[in-house]
Amino acid sequence: MFKLNEIKELIKLIDETSVQEVEIENEGSKLTIRKPGPTEYVQAPVNVSAYPPVTQMMQPSHTPFVSNAPGNQAAPVQETSEKTESNLHKIVSPMVGTFYSSPSPEAAAFVSPGSKVTEKTTVCIVEAMKLMNEIEADVKGEIVEILVQNGQLVEYGQPLFLVKSE
Repeated sequence: MFKLNEIKELIKLIDETSVQEVEIENEGSKLTIRKPGPTEYVQAPVNVSAYPPVTQMMQPSHTPFVSNAPGNQAAPVQETSEKTESNLHKIVSPMVGTFYSSPSPEAAAFVSPGSKVTEKTTVCIVEAMKLMNEIEADVKGEIVEILVQNGQLVEYGQPLFLVKSE
């Protein structure tokens, strides 16, 4: 019979070497110690926090592909609204992250529709990997529309604001 401290010592020794499996027989007792392979490790449950759904989609710059396959009933492509005409500048997200309209939950929003901005005006914060990144307007003009909601997950290149440039 093997003693517990002997088994622990064997496990420790095998763990420190490249040996994958050891089988020992002693006085009618048999002990097998085997290192688990890469697929044998038990995975701990992973907690995933849900992000709010992304409700604003980027408008394609070209006509989208529509398949004529049976069962595919595509909705007709809508024309772009007057607000996305060429005279409006889009401030886009430079990264994937969470959009915040103010520096803190209690503070007022950086900008609102009708706000005048310059190239250096901070319009929002995009949090990425626990870093708060201030996003500047990069154009002089007036905020026409805010395209995302506070706390919403945004994608790289996703339009955040429409600005009527001067």
